Amino acid sequence: MKKIFVIDWILLLSFLLSAVSGIGLHTAAQAEHNIWHNWAVFHVIASLMFLTLTVLHVKTHLQWYKSLIKNGIGNKSKVTVFVTFLFALLAITGLILLGVEGGGSGIGLWHYRIGLISLLFFCGHIIKRLPILKKSVKAGKKPTVQNAV
Repeated sequence: MKKIFVIDWILLLSFLLSAVSGIGLHTAAQAEHNIWHNWAVFHVIASLMFLTLTVLHVKTHLQWYKSLIKNGIGNKSKVTVFVTFLFALLAITGLILLGVEGGGSGIGLWHYRIGLISLLFFCGHIIKRLPILKKSVKAGKKPTVQNAV
């Protein structure tokens, strides 16, 4: 299997872990501190893994982003551009939360709201590309990556 697809499959797993732990963290806000803390630790680890893999994912699609900058959006996927923007907002607010008390803070609530919106668009981004990912695991077939972004 090509490196690009290995990254994408692990990225999918890390996305799921980050999303589930983010929702778990939010719902545990009223729970005992130890429960909230465990969700917070799990969410930070899953989200840092998601961030790292997203950077690798973008790196594998660097030509797409370069042509976007050079030629403008044109007929490129506006949803992919929006997903990139949402991820940047999510990552920035999440990294800010590493340095402040996040529970119930204004930035924490913004991060959560952006996360919920992102969840919808990330799922759409994934669903559209799922056939390509499925082909990547079938033996003997070479998936095309021309529309993988």
